[in-house]
Amino acid sequence: MTDTQLQPIAVRIKEACRLTGIGRSKLYELISDGHIEIVKVGVMTLVPVESLRGLIDRGRQGELK
Repeated sequence: MTDTQLQPIAVRIKEACRLTGIGRSKLYELISDGHIEIVKVGVMTLVPVESLRGLIDRGRQGELK
C-alpha cells in the first residue's frame, strides 16, 4: 500500500455525518446509545471509520431500530 492509498482510521464528527448521511443530533444519539464508538483526544472527538461501517452493516441486517 502506498501513501496515496491510505484511508483514514478515524474522522471528526462533521465528516462522520457527511460520510453516513446521518444528522449531527442523530449521530450523537447513536453515540450515546453505544451504537457508535468514539475516541476523545483532548477536546477533539474522533469516530473510528470501522465503527461507522459496523453501524451501517448492522442497519442493513435490520439490527437497528
